[in-house]
Amino acid sequence: MSKPPSANRGARLFADAAAEPHAPAAAYRANIDGGSRGNPGPASYGVVIRDPRGEVVAKLKKYIGRMTNNVAEYYGLIAALDYAQSHGIRALRVESDSELLVRQMRGQYKVKSAELRPLFERARKMAQTFASFKFEHVYREQNAEADTLANEALDETSGAPPRMKPDAPATKPRPPRSRKVRAHVRNGALVPIDPLDLPEGSEVEILLRPLAKN
Repeated sequence: MSKPPSANRGARLFADAAAEPHAPAAAYRANIDGGSRGNPGPASYGVVIRDPRGEVVAKLKKYIGRMTNNVAEYYGLIAALDYAQSHGIRALRVESDSELLVRQMRGQYKVKSAELRPLFERARKMAQTFASFKFEHVYREQNAEADTLANEALDETSGAPPRMKPDAPATKPRPPRSRKVRAHVRNGALVPIDPLDLPEGSEVEILLRPLAKN
């Protein structure tokens, strides 16, 4: 006579069943850019991070000193990875217009530069902590916001005037302040009593009003 299956056997059956796969986390997107004026020269990076709906959640920019373009690109990447890690982001897609950076991070190019090697190693280790990580190359036009932030960081550090928007109204010069000056009439000419302190060649408007004598 066969015995009914034990409760333990049923538990083992459920334990051996494959768990249902979790839905992949929606990816955040980070656009990064780094630049140097002089290469090497004054350098900075810019980062724009968007949530899965496409809304901007962070804009990062920083002057990093005298560096090359490629070093600045890696600094921008590390800044994006650091932000994502500190805010609990598990899926990230990074976009950059630097073909060298993208190919090195994908393992298509070797990192031969001694100054890039430690930055590459750090960025690779950080990228491995995400549940999903992708790195894509985009054209410069698609990376304009990050580029603008990097340039702003350079302008702010160098003391250059901020770039004005095309529709910004021009500041009108203030007209000179008017004042009263007393004068005598001598031989048909006006002779000021009070000092004028006007530059040579100045034009003035005179309103004649005789004063009553005491």
